[in-house]
Amino acid sequence: MYTSTFTFAKGQYDDEFYALDHVIAQIAKSIPGYLGEEAWENHETGLVSNVYYWESMEALQALMKHPSHIQAKQRQSRWLNGYQVVIAQVIGTYGDGGITHPLAGKASSPGG
Repeated sequence: MYTSTFTFAKGQYDDEFYALDHVIAQIAKSIPGYLGEEAWENHETGLVSNVYYWESMEALQALMKHPSHIQAKQRQSRWLNGYQVVIAQVIGTYGDGGITHPLAGKASSPGG
């Protein structure tokens, strides 16, 4: 399993941003291997992080290679004041079951 974390500084959004963001979200959810997502905002820095969970690198790459995603990447400077993407392989996940999480029950804890 993999995560792609998209961290960005908010800029000025317009109708085109919201429309393209909606399209990309729907595309991601339709890709076999999409497991879910979470979003976090750091109120001290103003940065936002969207974490997407993927069953495989191929599933993640299907979104990255989609024309709408490429279009958004080319236009990001219109709407964002900077961004960083981190791709990581999930080596384990665990919890007490007290919260709903996209990876709950999908992988074992590290080392066991």
